[in-house]
Amino acid sequence: MGTNKVIGAKIKKIREAKQLSVEDVAARSGLSMEQIERIEENVDFPSLAPLIKIARVLGVRLGTFLDDQRELGPVICRKGDSREDNSISFSNNASVSHKHMEYHSLSQDKSGRHMEPFLIDIAPSKNVDFILSTHEGEEFIYVLEGVVEINYGKHIYVLEEGDSIYYDSIVAHHVHAYNGSPSRILGIVYTPY
Repeated sequence: MGTNKVIGAKIKKIREAKQLSVEDVAARSGLSMEQIERIEENVDFPSLAPLIKIARVLGVRLGTFLDDQRELGPVICRKGDSREDNSISFSNNASVSHKHMEYHSLSQDKSGRHMEPFLIDIAPSKNVDFILSTHEGEEFIYVLEGVVEINYGKHIYVLEEGDSIYYDSIVAHHVHAYNGSPSRILGIVYTPY
């Protein structure tokens, strides 16, 4: 799981440092207490939306949960740097939660960033009821391999290798592999701080 275990601990540490209870964070984020506890205890693979909501309540950037070092200058990520310990898994936000996306951070060493660039490996999902999510910000996706389907509001977009999409994350959306085939995308998430 790599970074997943670190995220839960960082959320709990920041929450406690700000003297907020799980109940406080739940009330302010709109998430359930159980969901927050499961994220902090590394029981669940959360989707990105709950992490963004928790970051907003705690008054930190989403990247704070992924930060490893504090580099003020430019950060270079070489193609061999996409290691297992530099990744985080998220659920597909479906009714039956399971690991769906493996995010490889391309910027975890950059402090003060406002964008989160990732290489994302999307596992195939069959017969799954996807639950669309919303959060503040914007997303950009560029398909590197395979085909992805994006549910966005009432529309469905199918993107092939070389296609891209840029959208407002406040509109309900979900990204997943198309027709049960794995895919890989470059995803950039911007969340206002």
